[in-house]
Amino acid sequence: MGKNIVSKIIESNLVFGEASVGSEISIRVHQTLTQDSTGTMTYLQLEAMGVENIQTELSVAYVDHNTLQTGFENADDHEFIKTAAAKYGIIFSKPGNGICHQLHLERFAKPGQVLIGSDSHTPTCGGLGMLSIGAGGLDVAVAMAKGYYYLKVPKVMNIELIGSLQPWVSAKDVILYILKRLSVKGGVGFILEYSGEGIQHLSVTDRATIANMGAELGATSSIFPSDEVTKNFLAKQGRGQDYVPLYADQDAFYDEKIQVNLSEISPMCALPHSPDHVKAIDEVDEIKIDQVAIGSCTNSSYTDLMKVAKILEGKKVHPEVSLVIAPGSSSILKMLSDNGALGILIDAGARILEAACGPCIGMGQAPKSKAVSLRTFNRNFEGRCGTKDASVYLVSPETAACSAIAGVLKDPGSCGDHPVVEIPERYHISKHYFIYPPKERKDLKVFMGPNIKPFPVNYPLKSVLAGKVLLKIGDNVTTDDIVPSHAGLLPYRSNIPELSKYCFGTIAKDFHNIAKENNGGFIIGGENYGQGSSREHAALVPLYLGIKAILAKSFARIHKANLINAGILPLTFVHKDDYLLLDLLDDLRLLIHPDGLDSQKNILLYNDTKDITIPLQFTGSERDAAILKAGGYLNYAKQSNHDHKVGDTNV
Repeated sequence: MGKNIVSKIIESNLVFGEASVGSEISIRVHQTLTQDSTGTMTYLQLEAMGVENIQTELSVAYVDHNTLQTGFENADDHEFIKTAAAKYGIIFSKPGNGICHQLHLERFAKPGQVLIGSDSHTPTCGGLGMLSIGAGGLDVAVAMAKGYYYLKVPKVMNIELIGSLQPWVSAKDVILYILKRLSVKGGVGFILEYSGEGIQHLSVTDRATIANMGAELGATSSIFPSDEVTKNFLAKQGRGQDYVPLYADQDAFYDEKIQVNLSEISPMCALPHSPDHVKAIDEVDEIKIDQVAIGSCTNSSYTDLMKVAKILEGKKVHPEVSLVIAPGSSSILKMLSDNGALGILIDAGARILEAACGPCIGMGQAPKSKAVSLRTFNRNFEGRCGTKDASVYLVSPETAACSAIAGVLKDPGSCGDHPVVEIPERYHISKHYFIYPPKERKDLKVFMGPNIKPFPVNYPLKSVLAGKVLLKIGDNVTTDDIVPSHAGLLPYRSNIPELSKYCFGTIAKDFHNIAKENNGGFIIGGENYGQGSSREHAALVPLYLGIKAILAKSFARIHKANLINAGILPLTFVHKDDYLLLDLLDDLRLLIHPDGLDSQKNILLYNDTKDITIPLQFTGSERDAAILKAGGYLNYAKQSNHDHKVGDTNV
């Protein structure tokens, strides 16, 4: 039986292990990316590892999240990242250059290579055939230091696209439709590989939109073939030499397959407060809207914004609507300026933001109380926009633009003829926002501002862990819930003690003090605990507050890895109904047998308050168990030279 694209890339870059589903392997990493929200911790960890030179072919440090400089904190973080990048040989992308995923797609992504990024939407570059995986900052630091990344081999789900898109239906509608079918847990344990005649009708940026929101399905990554569409895109970006054809074999094996008929998809929207709460727009009432936001790493491409400009040309934004637009890169903004589209947007009444993540991650543009906000973003978790009682709907750029004119949620088909965008022969390439590292880096120093605090480091695992239940929560708790992300808190991403004061701020009023008063303890979670972003702060902050273990029905992939890296036990219930036997402030004891983590035998939890015993289980590799016993990945790495180097191989 033939090979799929994922297998081809993994096998050609395998460093250690056997590439069979569920097995732990390490693969060569060609490129890494960080952004400033997660990058400070990544480079602090790189410093702690005593690295002199990175081992990747290319690494880029982007500044795109914390760009509102209302105090010294964000600017200090930017200077820290810039000086760390210079010291270690990393390209630095200045604020204003654009969003990391859009920029990386334009400038650096290569078909067939492996990219690891400290952002959950790193799979965006799967749109041009690169195996791109979001990970915690420490995993990215190790990838830079040693040139490889550990993962459990996922299953591969083939999504065959047939047919072609109807007018006014876009790639955003495709991925919303898939989310409706599969749910936010539907991709867990899988890499999604797209195929079929339908992909020929999708541009690279269309494909990138779909790959981007694979993160909302819980997938490890998403990937498309590298074909003539890819070749054309790279040529127009001045990177034709980076093209490599990459296809699955005709008889390729897949663990699961689904088929999606593009012709049957209509304009879609995700209703509050989950990306999989999806309906066709013609099934939703014409809701009055207050705000429209267009941009993010999902929908800020040249094509997306040119469609918006064509829809708005000669029209005006509804008097009761605020329309904000954030281009994905400085190159796109320059092209819009040169061809007159920027003038059209401004003349229609749009507010133009800098090329950055902006409101997608809560950095400005919080809507008014009880507002309805349409956004072309990837997440609409409650409160993520900065306004707790706002209702956020996820839509395509076409739906967003038409609705901004109408003042209500509108099927874009009512806007007349579908806009057609001509792709230029060459995309503009902005060169002056990238700072390349100097050749001589021996005596370079790293700047540390007063807001940058050391990250917490755990202790070796004890045989008995005791404490109270500090919090009990339900299903699909997000990393936004664990560590809220908005303009007021993003400046403290390099200051864990300050950030800890807001831990679980969307769920519990005073979790920080409860944890302190009880010297830490346990958290009880439901299904898919820790879904959402890759931010390792959602593990580091609980570590700082003394959390010993998370007991949940199931975990999201990246967050579970971050908990292991922090030395916090991620344990699941053997019998999920046992979740009901634990209540707030119950006194608990965990007995950890020396071989309990290795053998995956039951770990006994004693609820001393109720005088009952509950079996729990750790699911992970021998290496995961060793990391937990050491008290986290940094301790594990320092104990001895556990990990191999790229070049050492058993294949």
